[in-house]
Amino acid sequence: MTLTIEITSDFICPWCLVVDARLNRAIEQLKTSVEIKRVWYPFQLNPTMPEAGMERKTYRSNKFGSWEYSQSLDAKTVQATKSDGIEFRYDLMQVTPNTLKAHRLTWLADQEGKATEMVERILNAYFTEGQDITEVETLTKLAAEVGLNPNSVKAFLSSTQGIQEVKALEQQAASRNIRSVPTIKIGKETIVGAQSAEVFLTALQTAVNELEMA
Repeated sequence: MTLTIEITSDFICPWCLVVDARLNRAIEQLKTSVEIKRVWYPFQLNPTMPEAGMERKTYRSNKFGSWEYSQSLDAKTVQATKSDGIEFRYDLMQVTPNTLKAHRLTWLADQEGKATEMVERILNAYFTEGQDITEVETLTKLAAEVGLNPNSVKAFLSSTQGIQEVKALEQQAASRNIRSVPTIKIGKETIVGAQSAEVFLTALQTAVNELEMA
């Protein structure tokens, strides 16, 4: 038996990294023989972002009114996630990226059963290492680290392959009235936002019980 968790996320959302960490903890605590499978759906918070992204300080200052206020929001994220074992390195982040290439790479990785590894690697590269995830070279290197063929990945990202597929998946999210990320569907329950590991564990246990009873 397999329980599928559907996760709609974007790579510029820090809470998507937090949710992944909390989901991992919940899954580790889950007492079941049911296989857990994660399916990742793309969502672009900034669909009109230039392909090369934008200098982060400029973008965030414009979006939030000032760089100082933007930095205070970053600090709140760090404070709220101290127990999650994530070292956010906002000081290293120079670019707010366009995330279409990263979503395309996730779609490609999914063809080889490596979507979750790919998502986790990209999120960590951006938020804890300050890497520019708009760059084909950066994404190719990250893909190689999770076991994908770098030559194939570079050719794929340098083409238009996967764009229509990702756009179609984004449309599916819109048709399901998903308006924010992260949105996580576990069994019959949909959870929005970075809830606690305990909330995810309860939802997982309920879904597993329903699966086993069926």
